[in-house]
Amino acid sequence: MRIWCDMRRIQALVKMLFSCGLFLILVGLVIFRFDDIQSILDNHVFKDRNAVTLQDKNEYYRDYNFAFVQNTDNLYPKNKQDLYNVFYSILNAGKSEFTFYCDKEYKDCILDVQNLANNQELLSTINNYVHPFNGFSHIEIEYDNFGRVTINIIHSYSQSEIAEINQKIDSLYPVIVQENQTLEDNIKAVHDYIINHAKYDSARSDNQDETYSSDIAYGPLFEGYALCGGYTDLMELFLERMGVKSFKVSSDTHVWNALYLNDRWVHLDLTWDDPVSMDGYDYLEYTYFLISSDDMESENKEHVYHSDYYPELKRS
Repeated sequence: MRIWCDMRRIQALVKMLFSCGLFLILVGLVIFRFDDIQSILDNHVFKDRNAVTLQDKNEYYRDYNFAFVQNTDNLYPKNKQDLYNVFYSILNAGKSEFTFYCDKEYKDCILDVQNLANNQELLSTINNYVHPFNGFSHIEIEYDNFGRVTINIIHSYSQSEIAEINQKIDSLYPVIVQENQTLEDNIKAVHDYIINHAKYDSARSDNQDETYSSDIAYGPLFEGYALCGGYTDLMELFLERMGVKSFKVSSDTHVWNALYLNDRWVHLDLTWDDPVSMDGYDYLEYTYFLISSDDMESENKEHVYHSDYYPELKRS
């Protein structure tokens, strides 16, 4: 009986040593053959790593750059700025889902992706630079320890809304925008049209009444009601038609337009030029029409924005 027990112990010991030996061998292989293992992963598990491109861009792609984010064909970010550029380029191309990979030398890439995913202000800022029809209402970011990042995008506008809006602007544009007028006069004409045909949606702002799609261009264009997002998007769509370089600017509670006119960047805020009045009269103002950053920031606290996110708008 004792011999049998000793044999059991010996067998257990042999199994343990064998298991440890296999483990050590595997560890050794990982350490000494890491490059080979990585090559296998790249060529088989992540075989699409080397085929990431953004060749297919939709019609709302902006082929110009901004100081904060730029279009890029390098979809293997090597630093934080590269990462922001990749996100912008994916949104700007109109993608609904896209996967890219961190460069192998970018050790903090996934950490920076995590931080970006948790920074709503920064994500919204990148979103402000794309055409409204390519902007997101919701974005999901997935990542793994192999440097693979997948973005799933829910756009702010449905295809049917885009079709309706484009058709309406097609009919309005030749009526509002006149060839014999200056660009500034035509911007003013669009500014006036939007304000005269829309009211601020106080019911949604104050009571979360979502009767109207006032947070996007559809509301002011078809329903006669707008929040700051609706005013800004609709103005942006007209500016795009006029060939004016522009983007949206947002504070914690507000959003408006910035545009490049006469070799300088200026602000345009239709929401505050369409004030809610106590007497029920529809006012049309020009307090925030094509004004400088100095003037804009001195007007009220609603226009306090992260200046590092909008380098073009640095105060003089």
